[in-house]
Amino acid sequence: MSNFLETLVAEWYEFSGYFVRRNVLVGRRPNGGHDCELDVVAYHPGERRLVHIEPSMDTDSWARREERYAKKFAAGRRHIPQLFAGIDLPDDIEQVALLVYGSTANRKPLGSGRIVPMAEFMAEVRAMLAGRAIERAAVPEGFPTLRALQFAAHYWNVAPLPVS
Repeated sequence: MSNFLETLVAEWYEFSGYFVRRNVLVGRRPNGGHDCELDVVAYHPGERRLVHIEPSMDTDSWARREERYAKKFAAGRRHIPQLFAGIDLPDDIEQVALLVYGSTANRKPLGSGRIVPMAEFMAEVRAMLAGRAIERAAVPEGFPTLRALQFAAHYWNVAPLPVS
């Protein structure tokens, strides 16, 4: 089951033209279970761009994060090619740690992946939504999280706040 961040990220990539896999269990163990779960894996066939995104709201130490992301990204590099069997994928997998809490001020990579602060991701989403009037270019209803953000952006900018 996807959480809010995973749903938002998956919708964003799918809306942007990617084929998306969510919450994929990889590394089946002989006695049951799996090595880990990959949150969002997205492939854009036109751009031949393959992206593995691990969003998180954790407030763990950087050492704990490094351990967790190193494991997830290594599993991604091993298993992602099989997720899109029959498709000619690029050799390079862009791996992203999308963090709600954390900064890139003193740290750039995390577990061999790029850190993207949530504020940066949301600025990209907002820029796209700002150019889409709901009257003429509503986000399709198949993307309920993005559509809700579009409506919020539209009405929060034009509707006066009620006075209590």
